[in-house]
Amino acid sequence: MSTGRIIKGIGGFYYVLPDCGGPAVECKARGHFRKSGISPVVGDLVVYADQKEGHSVIEDILPRKNLLVRPSVANIDQLLIVISATAPAPDWQLVDKLIIQAVPAGIKPVLILNKSDTGGEDTVREFSRDYVPWFQTAVVSAKTGSGKETLAEILKNRVSCFAGQSAVGKSSLINLLLPELSLETGELARKTDRGRHTTRRAELWPAFGGAVLDTPGFSLYETDLLEQTDLNRCYPEFGDSPEKCRFPSCMHVSEPGCAVKELVAEGKMSKARYERYTVLAKEYEARRKHIYG
Repeated sequence: MSTGRIIKGIGGFYYVLPDCGGPAVECKARGHFRKSGISPVVGDLVVYADQKEGHSVIEDILPRKNLLVRPSVANIDQLLIVISATAPAPDWQLVDKLIIQAVPAGIKPVLILNKSDTGGEDTVREFSRDYVPWFQTAVVSAKTGSGKETLAEILKNRVSCFAGQSAVGKSSLINLLLPELSLETGELARKTDRGRHTTRRAELWPAFGGAVLDTPGFSLYETDLLEQTDLNRCYPEFGDSPEKCRFPSCMHVSEPGCAVKELVAEGKMSKARYERYTVLAKEYEARRKHIYG
């Protein structure tokens, strides 16, 4: 038996990169996976049996530390959320949703501001105000290569997933780091400034002692219903303020004696990010009421 990581799946075949080194091994999955309702996905760590003739066989899937559903990928260490300094205009609400997707799953969010060569002073200002003090960040340009070394260091020894709006330059950044891949990149539609989707399937590329995964187009993942304590963890600027709120179950929206609202009033938290938080908090509260009545 051998162990490795699935880097690609096509037409019922899975390509496993052996832990011992060497080229990817073509495998089929045992029938018991289908009977149990479990399917191997890209990123899975697996045990497989080598065959003298024909393809090898995946015998077991090792425990996953996380699993994203759309696209299906497992065991991600960090989510690189890519934002454009200019077009397309940043969707900050999407950025916050992706952070909320990552943190409860044990995935580290890293924010990457691309197209730094194109200006975008307002975007840089918002990025610096709302995220730089609280998250790992990088300012880069896929076009000029600025920030390439910083980005390579971020990817070192980790399995990283790129996500964000279409046309922010996810594939271009991967091409900058791994030019041998020559990934297809999209162009902005002139009239709408919306990107055309180019990435068609999830695939993992070994790089910098870890691996890199590009994701299709406009990447937005649905999260499970979060408790307030989990939502609080997605906002490091809250600090220990939730523990100081008058009510233990404080949503930090309209409750009296809320220490988080005091942070905003004192200018210790961005008002814009707080306002986006209240939208998401109300969405989760509505979902909780719908489920539990």
